[in-house]
Amino acid sequence: METEIKRISTKDIITYLTEKFPECFSIKGPVKPLKVGIFQDLAEKLSDDETVSKTRLRQALRHYTSSWRYLKAIKTGAFRVDIDGKDVAEIDEEQANYASKTLKESQEKFGKTPTSNKKDQGDKRAPKTNSAKASSFKSNDKASDDTKRDSAKFKSVKSAKRKEVKKELPPLKKVDSATIKVGNKVKVQLGNSPMNATITEIAGKDISVQLDSGMTIKTQMQNIYS
Repeated sequence: METEIKRISTKDIITYLTEKFPECFSIKGPVKPLKVGIFQDLAEKLSDDETVSKTRLRQALRHYTSSWRYLKAIKTGAFRVDIDGKDVAEIDEEQANYASKTLKESQEKFGKTPTSNKKDQGDKRAPKTNSAKASSFKSNDKASDDTKRDSAKFKSVKSAKRKEVKKELPPLKKVDSATIKVGNKVKVQLGNSPMNATITEIAGKDISVQLDSGMTIKTQMQNIYS
């Protein structure tokens, strides 16, 4: 009797999912937003498959839905699909905005290029004459002052908008642990912003939820609200 080898790496599991569910997952080309709670559907379909554990499956799904390629696909009006590739729910503006924010933060963390080189190149192109230098410095100083003023105005407006949004947020209510069950629609406190989510698994004190963006995270009861 041959012993089946466990799939451990995230890459292998995602490749396996694209083979088993080609209408749902993809490695190259367009990616489709996934149904909220799709982990439970996958776990049920693969319940007899001993090569993929639930833990590894969850990790692979989290990796897949956190990729830049996936986050770019979360747009208003697009549809989430089930494991058969059928449209099940339309993405609203809130979900699209959250995905866009997550993508931007990830790209700023890993993909931005420093702008110091441009500054160095500008210094090397200084004019030869003293009068030209003085004129250039004055022009640069004026442009710098204008940029600073514009930046200050932008930050002031942006800060005001953020404060207005925070004031409009409704108060959060703690959820009774006795009523918690898989499939419940809840809010999860992540930093300063509560996120809409669906409970996908309950394991003791650990509660796994899938955010509306498709991302799956593990949290605890004190972070769950109605």
